[in-house]
Amino acid sequence: MNWEAEVIRKKDDLIKDTQSFLQIESVLDEEGGKEGKPFGEKVDDALKYMLKKGEDEGFKVKNVDGYAGHIEYGEGEDIVGVLCHVDVVPAGDGWTTPPFSADIRENKIFARGAIDDKGPTMAAFYALKILKDSGLQLSKKIRMIIGTDEESDWRCVDHYFKHEVMPQIGFAPDADFPIIHAEKGIIDAILSFTYQQPSNQQRYTLKQFASGMRLNMVPDEAAATVTAAQAHDAESLKTAFEAYLADHQLSGEVKSTADGLHFTLKGVSVHAMEPAHGTNAGIHMANFLCGHELDEQGLAFTSQINALFDQDTRGKNLGIACKDDISGDLTLNVGTIRYKQNEEAKLGLNVRYPVTVDGKDVKKGIESIKGASLLKFEDSPPHHVSKDHPLVKTLQRVYEEQMGDPATLIAIGGGTYARSLEAGVAFGPLFPGRPDCAHQKDEYIEIDDLLRAAALYAQAMYELAK
Repeated sequence: MNWEAEVIRKKDDLIKDTQSFLQIESVLDEEGGKEGKPFGEKVDDALKYMLKKGEDEGFKVKNVDGYAGHIEYGEGEDIVGVLCHVDVVPAGDGWTTPPFSADIRENKIFARGAIDDKGPTMAAFYALKILKDSGLQLSKKIRMIIGTDEESDWRCVDHYFKHEVMPQIGFAPDADFPIIHAEKGIIDAILSFTYQQPSNQQRYTLKQFASGMRLNMVPDEAAATVTAAQAHDAESLKTAFEAYLADHQLSGEVKSTADGLHFTLKGVSVHAMEPAHGTNAGIHMANFLCGHELDEQGLAFTSQINALFDQDTRGKNLGIACKDDISGDLTLNVGTIRYKQNEEAKLGLNVRYPVTVDGKDVKKGIESIKGASLLKFEDSPPHHVSKDHPLVKTLQRVYEEQMGDPATLIAIGGGTYARSLEAGVAFGPLFPGRPDCAHQKDEYIEIDDLLRAAALYAQAMYELAK
């Protein structure tokens, strides 16, 4: 079977369907969630779009209460899982074209979700379609499991696997080629700080401070509102902010409003698996603010952020820095900051820790932060499939046959649905040498890579299920 030739035959339809799929703004909407649509209308639209595609092609289809669904082909007792997701992170600002327009430029499709994970989901669907159209005999079922909450709390797969059988083996088309066989542990923690009421008037008072939307993204914007005791103090702080931006080669602005001085600062958003590749707007804003005569609460909060997290994405200041030979360094991202004078002072942390490390040790370090109480703590343990496992060996062979390059094994800081399975790995869609644009503005997938991934997925499904 010439898998690439089969994909080329369906090229135009694959591109068109990928664009249509990407035009659905499937961002989590907690407030809009309801029974049967737990994550909002748009996420549900994306799930139903895929299930309708499956239905139209004659596959067995099931919607599990709007949390997840599956598209199935083949017969047999055993199941090969292909774990995808249709939800995307918020688009953010600064796109060249609208983030859900799915424009094609320079042989690339630009849209939020193009590489993570709607483009690869459509590639996997077309791979399944190729198997069906070819009439190749299978001894196992292939089940595309479609999640809807991967970018947040994984409530989708939790619910799905309470009601459905877990596949024995499988892969997630949601990371890098060749094969990701190890994924770091992932901790999400929300910390709350309590401060004494201020005892005296200071030169400046921090009224509000907010940064970040998701724990798994480096914040690309921070905003703060500060009042000044005197008009000349306000002018002085404006000047200092402009100097800070210039010194650190950052963009931002300050406006005088009825509520005080309103500061905004722009950073660079990247996936939290490697926060050092981005610019954390929240930490920069804290660094600026704590250098001035703030009220006691505001100064205590911003100073603590500065002391613990400035220029430290490895957890050294918390005493949790560690690494191993399989998966590398622990990484730490301050994903959210929320502060309102006399009301709240909260930080949201995302920690990715090596596969040989115990998450309990990381938790102890977080709990040691002075004055902080833990409001939320979630730990997804590391995931590791042996290099000698038949799943790994089969996918290596498929990759090497089609690509002609060695199928080296990779460990990542990201978390994919592969870790939901006892024997699951991530398999594409990002090819070696391609820049990783997931969770960034102007996210895209190369059309050639979309087609190549579909060919790899088709052969992989066949080899695992024959």
